[in-house]
Order: sequence, then C-alpha cells, then structure tokens
Amino acid sequence: MNALNTVEYMHNLGVQAKAASALMARASAATKNKALKALARLLRENVEPLQIDNARDLERAVANGLSAPMVDRLRLTPKVLETCAEGCEQLAAMPDVIGEISGLKQMPSGIRVGQMRVPLGVFGMIYESRPNVTIEAASLSIKSGNACILRGGSEAIDSNKALARLVAQALAEAGLPEDGVKLVETTDRDAVGQLITMPDYVDVIIPRGGKGLIERISREAKVPVIKHLDGNCHTYVDDPCDIAMAVKVTDNAKTNKYSPCNASESLLVARAVAAEFLPRIGAVYAAKGVEMRCDAEALAILQTVKDAKLAQAVEQDWYEEYLAPIISVKLVDGVDEAIAHINKYSSHHTESILTTNHLHAQKFLREVDSASVMVNTSTRFADGFEFGLGAEIGISTDKFHARGPVGIEGLTSLKYVVLGDGEIRS
Repeated sequence: MNALNTVEYMHNLGVQAKAASALMARASAATKNKALKALARLLRENVEPLQIDNARDLERAVANGLSAPMVDRLRLTPKVLETCAEGCEQLAAMPDVIGEISGLKQMPSGIRVGQMRVPLGVFGMIYESRPNVTIEAASLSIKSGNACILRGGSEAIDSNKALARLVAQALAEAGLPEDGVKLVETTDRDAVGQLITMPDYVDVIIPRGGKGLIERISREAKVPVIKHLDGNCHTYVDDPCDIAMAVKVTDNAKTNKYSPCNASESLLVARAVAAEFLPRIGAVYAAKGVEMRCDAEALAILQTVKDAKLAQAVEQDWYEEYLAPIISVKLVDGVDEAIAHINKYSSHHTESILTTNHLHAQKFLREVDSASVMVNTSTRFADGFEFGLGAEIGISTDKFHARGPVGIEGLTSLKYVVLGDGEIRS
C-alpha cells in the first residue's frame, strides 16, 4: 500500500469508527453483554481455525529470526483463547457504568447538578506481539460503549485479522455496528503515523509496547495519549518488618515473571534490618540466577552469600527497567529516604512498602508519587484483572485522564448534567 493509499485507508477507517461510536454509545447494557457473550462463544468454537491462522504468523516469525520469547508471545494456544473467552464473560457480568449519574446535589437555585459517565468516543490502540490484546481491547471497547481502531504488530497480522472477523461477527449478532471495532489490516508503518494524527476521528491513543514505540507516539501524536514509558518499580523493606514475609514478597515481586512492567526492578532496604534480611533474599536470588547490582553497603553484606551474582551499581541502575533477572539493591536510613529515592528515580508506576509500622505505611501511601502504591504485598498485583477491573487496556503513569491500570472507567469521561423544573437564573 503506497503512502497516498494509506492516508485514504486510515481516513476511511476513522470515518467508519466515528459513525459507529454514536451507535455504540447508546447501546443498552443487555446489547453490549450479548455481544461479549457471543464473542466468548465464537472464540471457543473457532480454536482450530484460529490456530491455523496463528501458525502462519509463528512460521513467519521463526523465519524472520524473532527471539523465542517473542515467538512465544505470538502463540494462540487453547489456554490463551480460553482466557480471552473468560475475560469477555467476566466483562459481561460486570455492572454497566455508562449513564450512571453520581454526586447529584440540590443547589439553592433549585437545580440539581451531578455528573454522568459517558464513553470517550473512539480510541486508537497500538500494540505489539500479543494477538490476545485484540480481544482484550475489543471487549473493553464494547463494554465501555466506545468504538476503537486497533493496530497490532505486523508479526501477528494473520492472527489479528482472524480475531477481528470474530469480533465483527459478535457485534453483528448483537445488532451493533461491525465498524465498532476496526482492525488496521495493513502492515504499512505509515498507518501508525496517520492514526495518531486524526483528532477529527480519534479521541485518545493507547500505545502498548516497547519504550521506543511509546516515546515515538507521545512525541508525534496530535491526539491525547494514555501511556506509561517504563516500569521501574520499587520494593522497600522497612524497619520494622516481618523478615520472613519480606523475603517471600520480595522474591515474588522480582521472580514471579521478569518481563512485565509491574515486576520490581529496585530493592530498597532499611539499614537496621539489612544484616538479617539481605543474606536471606540474596540466597533466594542466587538460587534463581538473579544478578544484584548493589551500592557499597549492600555489596559488603551480600558477598557472604554463596553463588551470588553481584555487581557494583552505577547511577543508571537506579533508573533502570531491566525486564530481566537483574535487580538494583540499595540501603537507606528509613522510610523518608526510601520515599525520596523512589520519587527521584522511579517511573511512577508501582511501589510497595513491607512494614509492621502503621504510621510508616500511611506515610508511604500518602507521599510516594506513583500510580499504584502498596503495603505488604507484591508489585506484581498492579494489574487490571487483579484490581477487579475485569480487564485492563494498559497502565497509565500520567496524572490525567486515567492513572494506574486502565479498565472500563478509564475508557470513559464525566460530563455535568443539570436537572431543573423551570428555574431561571436571576
């Protein structure tokens, strides 16, 4: 597809999605839930055909030399498809927030003023690798009464096309417009540039991928962007704390899975508990092959740990999102120094304090400037499903319009509604 055709193609997608968004916004809860249940059924009925399309993507990925983890992300196994189907059913079972009026107050003039939750309109989603994101984005779009334009990675084009056909079929079964969810079916990179510069048709862009992709979109977009660039998440082990619990949680926060943005990349430890805590977590990390990049004090303590992979930390380590079996380790005086360090170096994604001091916990919750702040649990819980949102379309470290895991409410806005009975302003 040449550049001129790409411009025309994306313009047409925008026109279609914008027209569909009005119909999606006024759809009843029952209609939207019917579409979601139909999509769940269709996913289960089409496991084998979907795997045939997915196999073409996998074959092409291997031929192009994609790494094993990247190839694995592409795979639509029966388990992955069942998880997608279950996600659709969970969303269908959730309350419909569209049209809810909150905070209705009677004013001295006699009017009543409140706020109504409404869809954003059309969102554009740009993502890489995982074709299951097509279903996550489509199902959230349906539930929230939005239309969407989805642009997946070229490596998953056949899988995404097959999934998009099922979405269109589910929308049609429910009497909703098939244009309510549009997939960009060209792999032309110019399509992304067009999608992020169409404010007449697209209300918000949600990028989900590597830092380079998100930086480019944030820099070039002419449409508001909901994003996070990286996830340098911290776990702080306080004085006082339950050492055994701290070891368990700190282990999970790092090693449960290395690649997600909510894995802890930095470990802060209060000096008063370091001599007891660090050798224990150090032994756990050593057994799992996790490299610890330490300040001088932590390094001195951890050198006694058998088979520990140790390195002297440099300044960049405090900023780093490793997405690998590597963690930075630093000793601090206490909660105040931990908070100061986090607010300077973190990516404002997710931070956790492990403590038995209630006042320290409350201080940490109030003063840490991140999208999710936790007490006595793993940063790995920073996830829309775990937060009870049904699903998430991404994580936002922005302060407007959504912050943290973005679920249904993050895909909506509020407008003021005023109810009167003939009142006039004097």
